[in-house]
Amino acid sequence: MKIKLATANDAPIIHDVMIKAFLEYKNEIPPSSALEETVPTITAALEKGEKALIGYMQDEPVAMVRFQLEDHRLYFFRLSVIPERQGQGIAKELLRFLETYAKQNKLSTIQCKVRMSLPKNLAFYQSIGYDVYQEEVLQKPSGIDIRVACMEKYL
Repeated sequence: MKIKLATANDAPIIHDVMIKAFLEYKNEIPPSSALEETVPTITAALEKGEKALIGYMQDEPVAMVRFQLEDHRLYFFRLSVIPERQGQGIAKELLRFLETYAKQNKLSTIQCKVRMSLPKNLAFYQSIGYDVYQEEVLQKPSGIDIRVACMEKYL
């Protein structure tokens, strides 16, 4: 897999991969807010300093992750692998690249948040060295609360 640091011009690719991957969560209560994002909102975020990686296989985008550098940590979100490529180690490869990127930027921790209602995702991160350091309840505008695990890995 070839991994590329994205630019704001890549927002349509990022959006497409993310929507394909997050469609499996459309029936969650509430559905993932990733499904409400648009190319313009992603473009704006990238122009304001958010970063993203895109993974390509045979020149086709198959995965992406968005992230921010904050103090001593790298915080990532929206890790996405298109459905037909899931289960092939692509997410792990993207995260290894992200961890290397964090180390190169002298960051000591990598963090993410995972819905508690998705035990498969929690188990995935735990299998590659992430630990739950806190649980939170996020209040959505719909009035529905979402329990999330804040996870981290020391580099």
